[in-house]
Amino acid sequence: MNRRAVAADRRAAVADRTDGAVDSPAGQGSPLPGPWGAALYEARIGHLRRTPLRHAFTHRSYLWLVDLDHLPPVPALLRPLARFRSADHPGDPGLTIRQNLTAYLAGEGIALDPAGRVLMLTQARSLGHVFNPLTVYWCRDAAGQPVCTVAEVHNTYGQHHRYLVEESPVPKRFYVSPFFPVDGAYRLRLPEPGARLDLSVRLDRPDGTAFCATVRGERRPAGVRALLAAALRHPFATYAVSAHIRYQGIRLLLRGLPVQPRPQGDAGP
Repeated sequence: MNRRAVAADRRAAVADRTDGAVDSPAGQGSPLPGPWGAALYEARIGHLRRTPLRHAFTHRSYLWLVDLDHLPPVPALLRPLARFRSADHPGDPGLTIRQNLTAYLAGEGIALDPAGRVLMLTQARSLGHVFNPLTVYWCRDAAGQPVCTVAEVHNTYGQHHRYLVEESPVPKRFYVSPFFPVDGAYRLRLPEPGARLDLSVRLDRPDGTAFCATVRGERRPAGVRALLAAALRHPFATYAVSAHIRYQGIRLLLRGLPVQPRPQGDAGP
């Protein structure tokens, strides 16, 4: 199959995966809305563990949607509340986030168009800390056509892994929760967000669906007022994510759920 046909197949697969949301406003050639050309999503994040015991919780936070070629111009006085650093994502910390993503995709046989847009959904480093369980990248070519989606996963052991989401389900290859082994497959629904954010991740194991997570939110144009409002509504948001994960882990331990061994050297690409 020639390269043009392969590219067409990739675009079609991405369109299928995004449930028709590839033409959402955030994916067009015009800048993202707002004075900073970025968006904030007030998000409600839900977790549901189905086996071997049932456990559910939700928490609220806020996420950024940014164009990797035009990161938001956060004023110096507010930068402690929002920093986007290569060192907080996989790859060479001396390169940009986009350059590292380009290098990863090249290793997967995808040449990222330098003139194409890449949107990243993530938490920014705030007050000296960040922990991103899930960062998502939506990549388009110069004509605005979808090329691929990448899901970047971090665990609480400082490790990370990228999934190139070309089809669903995606085999699980990375140790995330200490209460699940590295088996099964993820069903990922990651439509590029517009006015609304609506993502879901489902882990299917040999004995059925074991876990579901959802991320839902409403878009607000990013700017000084929006950032201050989000930071006041969710103080120490990045610390809260880490604390919440550990708190829920302690609850599961107290309920008698056994810890699964962590594979050695599972740092991910």
